[in-house]
Amino acid sequence: MDSDCETEKGLHNMSNPALRLPPIPTIQELIRVYKLGARKRLSQNFLLNQAAIQKLVNCAGDLKGCSVCEVGPGPGGITRKLLQADIKELSVIEKDDRFMPLLRTLSAAYTYIGKNMRIFHGDVLKFNMTDTFTNVEKRDWHDEPPDVHIIGNLPFNISTPLIILWLRQISQRQGPWSYGRTRLTLTFQKEVGERMVADIMDKQRSRLSIMCQHLCDVKVKHIIPGKVFVPAPKVDVSVVTFTPLRMPRITQPYHIVEKVVRHTFHYRQKYCKRGLETLFPPDLSHLCGEMLDKADIDPTTRPQQLSIDEFDRLCSIYSSYCEEYRGLFEYYYRDQHPNSVELIATAGD
Repeated sequence: MDSDCETEKGLHNMSNPALRLPPIPTIQELIRVYKLGARKRLSQNFLLNQAAIQKLVNCAGDLKGCSVCEVGPGPGGITRKLLQADIKELSVIEKDDRFMPLLRTLSAAYTYIGKNMRIFHGDVLKFNMTDTFTNVEKRDWHDEPPDVHIIGNLPFNISTPLIILWLRQISQRQGPWSYGRTRLTLTFQKEVGERMVADIMDKQRSRLSIMCQHLCDVKVKHIIPGKVFVPAPKVDVSVVTFTPLRMPRITQPYHIVEKVVRHTFHYRQKYCKRGLETLFPPDLSHLCGEMLDKADIDPTTRPQQLSIDEFDRLCSIYSSYCEEYRGLFEYYYRDQHPNSVELIATAGD
């Protein structure tokens, strides 16, 4: 996606003690000046409480010398705190063009004391983040994470689709993960954060739990009370950190893992066999029982009782079936295409 980028280069004269941050209004004052309000359709909830912002930034760990990308800066509460930190550079990605003048004001003020801030106008769900960072040393995937960090107070309506998109990129080592195991610090509704870290037997365990945990070390670091946001949501907010693992816990490609996990949790209140059956057309229904036998899994196990190791075995066996039966991966049990089953049934001829 093409995006508008505004680059403000710092003066790189931080050693001059005469340089001081010029007077700039508070975030609240800037919101009033530019007549900005949260838009419900964009699921915006501004974080303006300085103590809460500091705790969120602290959750990211040591950012000294890092290239940081903030997603959805809005009025710039977190942006200002990041600019005050000893980071190398800051990039922000904002979809709402109403915030452009405000972000330019912050950028111009901090540029005066040598801070480097780049402003990108675009939708992060469609945004190519590969070139967001400049002069960053790439690291081998098995080394320590690079000096790159993604941080953001995400709108609730895009938070889950966005992390699913990024998990795919992590698995393929694309985008920000072409630099290495780039870390993230993000906000989600408290319940979503709980799902991400939910363990076996936890009622919150879901497709999202497996997809996150098999690719990342994921932790809920802090809970921000909903009342400190403007406007205040009806739920509290989790601050969640993600550090990509050196080796994924499920050995199959992302598309295989995603499909098996998604179908397994289709019927989360039923036995796992019920969801796994939907992976196969009627002509090959016997493969479901065979797959469970090979994986040494009791068919009456509930989806939330399955470990990641058990999902690894299921995915490996399903992948082998996809190689054996042409068209199996493309089969979808709700698809009424008349040739879908016939294509699979004639495989191997």
